[in-house]
Amino acid sequence: MRGAGAIVAEDGIWHGGDLATARALFPEAPQPWVDLSTGINPIPYPLPPLPLSLWVRLPGADDEAALLAAARNAYRVPAHAGIVAAPGTQILIELLPHLAPSGPVAIFGPTYAEHGHAWRKAGFAVSEAAMPEQAATVVVVNPNNPDGRVLLREELASLATQCGARGGLLVVDEAFADFTPEASVLPDLPPDTVVLRSFGKTYGLAGLRLGFAIGAPDPMAKLKAALGPWSVAGPALRVGAQALADIGWLVRAGEERARDAARLDALLAAHGRIVGGTSLFRLLETSAAAALFARLGRHGIYVRRFQNAPDRLRFGLPGDASGWVRLQAALAGDASEVSPSA
Repeated sequence: MRGAGAIVAEDGIWHGGDLATARALFPEAPQPWVDLSTGINPIPYPLPPLPLSLWVRLPGADDEAALLAAARNAYRVPAHAGIVAAPGTQILIELLPHLAPSGPVAIFGPTYAEHGHAWRKAGFAVSEAAMPEQAATVVVVNPNNPDGRVLLREELASLATQCGARGGLLVVDEAFADFTPEASVLPDLPPDTVVLRSFGKTYGLAGLRLGFAIGAPDPMAKLKAALGPWSVAGPALRVGAQALADIGWLVRAGEERARDAARLDALLAAHGRIVGGTSLFRLLETSAAAALFARLGRHGIYVRRFQNAPDRLRFGLPGDASGWVRLQAALAGDASEVSPSA
């Protein structure tokens, strides 16, 4: 079935989180669905009370300044770097190709498919390789989605130097770096580098639509101009500023999600080989991936599968005791439903 197990956008790229597809595939599944198809923190940051004024007036410059100050501190942004807030990192992924110099682009893959798609739409020649070479611009997701691969800062600095020498750019998507700050290329931001940070995944508020680009002042000014005025909604500015300043919550959430990831590993171990992930998702490799996906779907549990890796499934974390119980029961179901794992 085309698109089974994920959102299928007009560009044909699969994404997680589409429960309409899940319901169509498994109409008899018990409700409510346990959606494990995204890598979003299932226990969100508690929303603060929001005054009505945030909804009835245009976003204010002071609110944006407060958000950017909190983001600078949380992400350890160097004083010399610029930072831009956007309604999610996806729009930044779309805009970066229009601001970058010409030349071939290498995507350090396999990874989040929207990066390659955005550069191809903008007319760039794009290759995906285990070790990009001779490209003017290189895109790295670090930690990587979906396998959690991490490049060291020294490796990223070397890539940035190579890109700069070719008149290009290093793009580092750090959407999953909040719980592993040691993986971030910040605060030692190399020249000719743009870093993307996502708010919604770590803070469990993907619907808020908030993300950041960090880099040299000139390209950041161009991004800001391309986004236009009032690009981030007033409530997102306020919630983002408060959450990013709450370092205690971030530390506690990181510790709790790491324990959850270890618990998930224990549940999945009998069903295949865990080949990577982060503290927000785990990647399982098994020759029985299709059958396991179907079994889970019949139990009302939706996981992420991949167009180009049919032997892999990505599992997000259940958000409550009921979700954990249902996942454990589904995985422990009739063994005849799933062939032996590999």
